[in-house]
Amino acid sequence: MKLSFVIPAFNEEHYLGECLDSIIRETVDKKYDIEIIVVNNASTDRTKSVALSRPGVKVVDEPQKGLVRARRAGFLASTGDLIANIDSDTRLTPHWIETVFQEFSKSPKLVALSGPFIYYDFSPARNMMVKFFYILGYFGYLINRFVLRMGSLLQGGNFIIKRSALEQIGGYDLNIDFYGEDSDIARRMHKVGDVKFTFKLPIYSSGRRLAGEGFLKMGIRYGLNYVWIMFFKKPFTKDYIDVRKKTTDK
Repeated sequence: MKLSFVIPAFNEEHYLGECLDSIIRETVDKKYDIEIIVVNNASTDRTKSVALSRPGVKVVDEPQKGLVRARRAGFLASTGDLIANIDSDTRLTPHWIETVFQEFSKSPKLVALSGPFIYYDFSPARNMMVKFFYILGYFGYLINRFVLRMGSLLQGGNFIIKRSALEQIGGYDLNIDFYGEDSDIARRMHKVGDVKFTFKLPIYSSGRRLAGEGFLKMGIRYGLNYVWIMFFKKPFTKDYIDVRKKTTDK
């Protein structure tokens, strides 16, 4: 079973290196079959050169800016049975890859797997608030998946999907720019197999979007977009703040 990492990157020279290094560290003395693909998504900084400085990393250029377009470009260039969609400001937690292979190996019906964020630039108290939000979301996930049977839950930036299942549902929806892309995949994947969210698969991430937009505002926005995707098959809003551009302009 081969695992392809697909990492969209727009002006991420300050974050991408740590992301790639975290993957490489998890493969030391292991016999994993993996590939790492960075999608250079209209970057104007050193993103591409940072990616190419790491051994074995493949770079795909996607000149049209957009998260979903970048994920799709990486998917089309990948060869793995499993596609790990992570973000350029994320860092793998210990045994992340091992957990992925174990979960998919033990459950043939599993088509998508996801877990929560742990924000490495937040205080422990603030991360406890985030965990409380995830616990509420987890109850919603259980109701949606097992009671309403309308969909499931995937965390954008920390989800793995089976290639054959993504092809079966018709791939990524390019009508979605940002918000709702993970919920859309979860809703459509739910129709062809098991979509699982587990706290056993956390990933480290930057909290810069939460810090920039506000915790409560972001929670409400994500919640509304999740509901809209599940019931109306489209996001509540297409507007989002480009935190990556602001960060790299400093």
